[in-house]
Amino acid sequence: MGTGLFSIGVSGIKAAQMGLLATEHNVVNAGTAGYSRQATVQATNVSVGTGAGSIGQGVRVITVKRMYDDFLSERLNTAQTSLSQLDTLHTQLSQIDNMLADPNAGLSPALQQFFAGAQKVASDPSSLPARQSMISASQTLTSRFQVLDARLSELAEQTNGRIASAVSAINGYSVQIAELNERVLLAQGAYGQPPNDLLDQRDQLITELNKLVKVSVNENSDGTYNVFFGNGQQLVGGGRAVELTAQASSADLTRIAVGLKTPGGAQELPESMITGGELGGLLRFRSESLNVAKNELGRIATSLALTFNAQHQLGQDLMGNIAADGAFVGSYFSIPNPVVVANSRNTGGGSISVSFLPPDASGGPAYDGGFQTNLKSSDYQVAFAAGGAYTVTRLSDKQVVANGVGVGPVNLPGEGLTFDIGTVGGNGDRFIVKPYGESASSMEVNSRIAADPRLVAAAAPMRVDKASFNTGGMSIGPGVNTVGYSAAGLPQTLTASAGSLNGLAGNWTATYADGTAVAGSGNIALTNGASALSNIEFSGMSFKVSGVPDIGDQFTFDTNDGAVQDGRNAVLFSNLQTQKTMDGGTASFQSSYAKLVADNGIQTREAKVRLAAQEAVFNQAQSARDSLSAVNLDEEAANMMKYQQAYQAAAKVLAIGGTLFETLLSIS
Repeated sequence: MGTGLFSIGVSGIKAAQMGLLATEHNVVNAGTAGYSRQATVQATNVSVGTGAGSIGQGVRVITVKRMYDDFLSERLNTAQTSLSQLDTLHTQLSQIDNMLADPNAGLSPALQQFFAGAQKVASDPSSLPARQSMISASQTLTSRFQVLDARLSELAEQTNGRIASAVSAINGYSVQIAELNERVLLAQGAYGQPPNDLLDQRDQLITELNKLVKVSVNENSDGTYNVFFGNGQQLVGGGRAVELTAQASSADLTRIAVGLKTPGGAQELPESMITGGELGGLLRFRSESLNVAKNELGRIATSLALTFNAQHQLGQDLMGNIAADGAFVGSYFSIPNPVVVANSRNTGGGSISVSFLPPDASGGPAYDGGFQTNLKSSDYQVAFAAGGAYTVTRLSDKQVVANGVGVGPVNLPGEGLTFDIGTVGGNGDRFIVKPYGESASSMEVNSRIAADPRLVAAAAPMRVDKASFNTGGMSIGPGVNTVGYSAAGLPQTLTASAGSLNGLAGNWTATYADGTAVAGSGNIALTNGASALSNIEFSGMSFKVSGVPDIGDQFTFDTNDGAVQDGRNAVLFSNLQTQKTMDGGTASFQSSYAKLVADNGIQTREAKVRLAAQEAVFNQAQSARDSLSAVNLDEEAANMMKYQQAYQAAAKVLAIGGTLFETLLSIS
């Protein structure tokens, strides 16, 4: 009897002691990240059969159970990786949003000041202070482009650094998971029991890994984990970790690409297969927001320079110089040509140069300005195949915009670019074309104009003089000119006769009040049927006509020498502020920049809303996981009292057994 009591009491003490140990372990690890509450699992010992029935032999602890659920942990990790991605995306987007939308440091005020300066020149073209004010505003504008581009470039460098840091951290976690896999395998083999603390440590590393990149886990039959990311690419397999690399992309050395380290070298991974976590957020920010903002800023700078230069080239400076004169400075702004980047893995000797096409004039000759560009906010890829065949792909939408074979120029009016294939590349060679890679950072005011404001071409190069003896009511406007005009044939004098204007050499086009246009040479009829003459065009110049002349009236078309108060061309290039000069004549500079600001603002707000929603999802997943796995100190205090009482009760059983044994000994 005494022996049975002793064995049962001892088993109870052992069970209570293990319960106390588990409870104390929970209490001290209440603040340990990733710790799962543990509890002992008890079972009765095998009973002994007697004639009076089976007699129990006490209790034993069969295992220490970890309060853990695979489904809840997977749900938490999924919420965590989405939360980390959105948090990273929102943080990065906010930096661009704050920069572009700043009412003082953004581009809008600089654009307004620049065109205000141009309007002052149009109002008072002979004023050197007005011209100098315009140049100063121009330099402020180019400086603003440079500052904004530098900030975006700085963000690109920071993004590259953070990508490299994230990859390094991923590699560190992968190695630790692989090491824990081996320790788990050894521990389970040695004791036949789950090593709970090691399992918690491994699961916590999986959680930390999900903060960096979305991973999935597959548990093997031996208790080890296989960890995968992307489209099933293995990161950890048992005790082996696969190393990721962060190095310059073969397509663009300015971008850090993520790859896998293989015996044959780093294998670059498509960005599309890396999702979730900080790394996924950084890659998404770079491709969908940062590159777009940098391209759009450069596109605005390029369109502004091209259209303004086109109009400026049609003018006459304060010293009377026009486009045909060697001293004339036509280009007000300077911008570099598009950047062409050869893939580092190219095997051939291909060479490509790219330049901007001149801006178009909507509806024909740009007599009233109206220049516009068709530039797209995108990079391009030129890919060579066998036999010198090539394709040109717009990367923003993966649209093939040109293809061909061999060398030569490839004009793409719909893209505003011309590609010149100097030497074909080898089969599989690739080139990336960045049309605006350096536009915003390198845009400048022409140094000659900056040094001499008299070179601003504010005047028009021609005028019409009305003879002092004219008696009729005809008036001919001073005229406007377009690309390709020639003042070489001036002066020319028209003399009115009965029904016509005579004396204009060369070809002309006459337009009448009903819209009819008549081309010819020699005498110009004053009427076409019942419609009176309303316009005369020749040599790229256009002159409005009104009224009826008397016979003998004369009008002389002449160069505009000495016209210091003429601001006709300045009016036209100041009008570019409100004209639709971008996207094929559908958007102005201000509206394009406003759209860039709005689009980035919308993305930022969307990321903020999604981040708030994802935080709620994460908190729910965390609460569900904590309700099972987290340590509740009140509950553990109650358990401690329970096991203490169980210990005391089992000890009392031993004391009773001892008393009974002593009684038996005294009887004997």
